[in-house]
Amino acid sequence: MLHASPSSPPSWSAPAPDVPCDLLGGLSPAQFMRRHWQKKPLLIRNAIPGFAPLLSRQQLFDMAADEAVESRLIVRQPQGWKLRHGPLTRQQLPPLRQAGWTLLVQGVDQHLDAAHELLQRFRFVPDARLDDLMISWASDAGGVGPHFDSYDVFLLQATGQRRWRIGRQKDLSLQPGVPLKILRHFEPEEEHVLNPGDMLYLPPRWAHDGDALGVDCSTYSIGFRAPQRGGLAGELLQRMADDLDDDTLFRDPGQPATATPAAIPAALEAFAVDALQRLLAERQSLACALGEVMTEPKPRIWFDEPAQDWMPGALRLDRRTRMMYDDRHIFINGESFRAGGADARLMRALADQRALDARQVARASEGAKALLQDWFDAGWLHRVESA
Repeated sequence: MLHASPSSPPSWSAPAPDVPCDLLGGLSPAQFMRRHWQKKPLLIRNAIPGFAPLLSRQQLFDMAADEAVESRLIVRQPQGWKLRHGPLTRQQLPPLRQAGWTLLVQGVDQHLDAAHELLQRFRFVPDARLDDLMISWASDAGGVGPHFDSYDVFLLQATGQRRWRIGRQKDLSLQPGVPLKILRHFEPEEEHVLNPGDMLYLPPRWAHDGDALGVDCSTYSIGFRAPQRGGLAGELLQRMADDLDDDTLFRDPGQPATATPAAIPAALEAFAVDALQRLLAERQSLACALGEVMTEPKPRIWFDEPAQDWMPGALRLDRRTRMMYDDRHIFINGESFRAGGADARLMRALADQRALDARQVARASEGAKALLQDWFDAGWLHRVESA
């Protein structure tokens, strides 16, 4: 698998909220969030000047052949669309000069330090919303058809050119009998050709269709999570119920004999309502469940055992580690910890900066150092060797 040394320092960081930056076309992150986030698209020419792809075409193809990596092959043919899920060997991919095919490799930031570092430039949005980096490689005229996403996305051109057509789509009906969610009646309003380093931001539900212009077109998609209400509620209730210490049994000493045995008793329904209300009233339990859900590692993710022995010093989080916090808790990789005082400030700094210098670690309490060592042993963070 492709990755840099655990001691490699990040080369990019998130721009300050009120400082204008090239990444957002001269806007500050605060201006961008106020004017464009979930409101309207933004085309940014030369968002990353001199941008070079993070990996070669062959390295991307090698990733697609790995069982630990999620990948898809999409081919547009005269008779229709063809979709195939990975792992995909090079022999299973079409010839480079065959027009109309696209390889999508998901979650590249989980497997490549450079991709993870690129995502850090978008941390002016909360980590709870930042999802992953997908790379799309396409031959001439390759694309995935006109579609819309339910989440925000930045489309960064890495190599070649891609023509994007976008529009505020009212008719969201999809083509029947197609293995992809392709719009039946796409109505573009704007058209833009992106060159390497250019970037296009699209809010949710803005329809878009991107076609590669020539061979060797690659686009990096920085996507954001948008939890679905029902799904999030289900995950939270399940976690809270698993931790609930309440063995109260339903009792109905006043239940009379019935001639309608299939009818659910009103008392049982009231008991169920009371159970849910009591569960939701546990706000601390709800806060813990939310943090644990939002930091749960993705499927197919595992952490490597440390190659070094533990020694207090400068540390940085592994690229796969998710770490967040609220007013009373620290959350890391699906686990929650109560924290207060200096230890809480230290752990929040680790979550925000994804690193601690040697002085910060030296000032930590013995309890905090023991916790950092546990995370080190689990492969969740690494020592940073001094230069």
